[in-house]
Amino acid sequence: MATSVSTEMAAAERPRRGQWSAGRIARVATMLFVATIIIFPIVGFIAMAFRDNANVQAGTDGFLGLGGVSWDNVVYSWSQVNGFGPGEGGLFTRWMMNSLFVGIGGAVLAVLAAIPAGYAMARLRFRFRRAVLFVTLVTMVIPNTVLVIPIFLEVNAVDAVGELWPVLVIMGFFPFGAYLSYIHFMTTMPIELVEAARIDGLGELAIFFQVATPISKQAIALVAFFSFVANWTNFFLPLALLSSNQQNKTISIGLQELIGASPLFNPTVAAGLDVKLYMPQLALATSISMIPLLVLFICAQRYLMRGQTVGAVKG
Repeated sequence: MATSVSTEMAAAERPRRGQWSAGRIARVATMLFVATIIIFPIVGFIAMAFRDNANVQAGTDGFLGLGGVSWDNVVYSWSQVNGFGPGEGGLFTRWMMNSLFVGIGGAVLAVLAAIPAGYAMARLRFRFRRAVLFVTLVTMVIPNTVLVIPIFLEVNAVDAVGELWPVLVIMGFFPFGAYLSYIHFMTTMPIELVEAARIDGLGELAIFFQVATPISKQAIALVAFFSFVANWTNFFLPLALLSSNQQNKTISIGLQELIGASPLFNPTVAAGLDVKLYMPQLALATSISMIPLLVLFICAQRYLMRGQTVGAVKG
């Protein structure tokens, strides 16, 4: 009886649906304030790509520059960005294609290498298994700058400096992906399932392809997503291996090239160029370079949300 009375009192004190308590209003107001702070510079940056440089310098485009936006400005800015380079230009488009080649190819190699490696470390018993796991963890925390010199010497030894394929192969070995796969198989694939498959007469390869692979879709999506993002935004490795070949640069170092050729930052270099890259052109180039990441995130969002609960079990 006392329990039912206390339950009724708690229900009476609980705010009805549709009513806004002071605490709820404060939380929503705080979230809207934080969202505004985050969105404000993003909207201003994207609007910059639709503006004219003369109006930008004069400061006559109003709040966030939205008063001076025009599609004609985008067309002109794109002609300047894509006109960068010798001859007819087109370097920016080439850099984007190079980044797609490295990003997609590296992500495919990362999945092909990380998923079997994670399964082996999680569910196979072999000598030095713990040592392999330890080396994987150590490789994850080593700064990329430490590995650049030995990697450069190895690539130079095969006379491949300036080529794209060594960058793709190197990026394909993704230690974080291997560790993520290891955690996935440790938490979602009980050892009893593996033992049952062995009792049924399946070999290790058959267990991996018929049992482990079908339950690793979320892990594959996560490894591919994080690998592509890491490959697309990687700056130091392409800078060390591709700087000698202008045609094979990726967009990460290409944007730095555009900034260095802008009269805003390097008037001496920009004086000899046919194209002029100011803030609207640089904002457009940066915005375009973010589109593949945005598209990938939208397409993989369902798998990413599911992947957050990989390994969770009902309690």
